[in-house]
Amino acid sequence: MTLPLMPKATAVWLIEKTGLTFTQIAEFCGMHPLEVQAIADGEVAAGINGYDPVKNHQLAEAEIKRCEADTTARLKIMPTASPVKRRAKGARYTPVAKRNDRPDAIAFVLRQFPQLSEAQIVKLLGTTKDTITKVRDRQHWNSANIKPRDPVILGLCTQTDLHAAVTAANDRLAREGHALPVVEAYVPESDSHD
Repeated sequence: MTLPLMPKATAVWLIEKTGLTFTQIAEFCGMHPLEVQAIADGEVAAGINGYDPVKNHQLAEAEIKRCEADTTARLKIMPTASPVKRRAKGARYTPVAKRNDRPDAIAFVLRQFPQLSEAQIVKLLGTTKDTITKVRDRQHWNSANIKPRDPVILGLCTQTDLHAAVTAANDRLAREGHALPVVEAYVPESDSHD
């Protein structure tokens, strides 16, 4: 079952504003009934403001009334209008542990997909044009240690994002009347360990 946004704050609001049982609130918020009772007693979540699930389109007023009338009934969360999670526009955060892998991913993309523009690589890997140029021209400070590695395996982008970028680049080349570049066959790293 999908949990509501901010479960503890939702539980606080349901305790204060409804006549639901602790068990009903606990099941809806993904908590233990004793934890809900502790919230009601003021032992837990003392400084948390209630989060109204009705106003925020997670629960219908009629659903609350139905469950208040029948203590064995369980609250049902309203379906979201957009179940697909969309990434916000803007710079993509790369964890510190993966930042040293970025030049390897850039080298891989430059070698395997030369049709990608710098702007596409910037967006795909969350890097800068300056870094791409340095890796391409072997002017990067760590050039001696850069080994082309698949950005999908490194976790810097998804296979879907990479495929979409390559498809867009191929379509652009076809529109401009250029031939698609021929690159050497690639065997994924995960398949090479037999």
